[in-house]
Amino acid sequence: MEARGEAKPVGNGRAIAAVILGLLSLATMPLAILATRYWEAYELTDAGFAIPVGLLLGALAIGVARGALRHDDLHLGRAGGRNIARVARGLGVLGIALAATGVVALAVYGLLTYLGER
Repeated sequence: MEARGEAKPVGNGRAIAAVILGLLSLATMPLAILATRYWEAYELTDAGFAIPVGLLLGALAIGVARGALRHDDLHLGRAGGRNIARVARGLGVLGIALAATGVVALAVYGLLTYLGER
């Protein structure tokens, strides 16, 4: 039974969506690299096509997490999900960092291939 004047929690589905996007961002590069081991026509350098996907999902995770935090602020802290949104933001940053590492790895590979052919 609720006390009179006590507000019910509103809920914050944005925080959950942000975590899902963050996890997908974090999993994009490892899954693309793993796929190269099981498909003959798919080489390791082809996994570079997953870099923009990881970057986009990471940016979306950060944006949706920001929206979840704003939603909680607008509901005076009753929407909940602040900690989940913070975790999602961290996952998005990690996903972007992993994709950026893939960019650096491909750039170094391309440079070494170019110098090796000269």
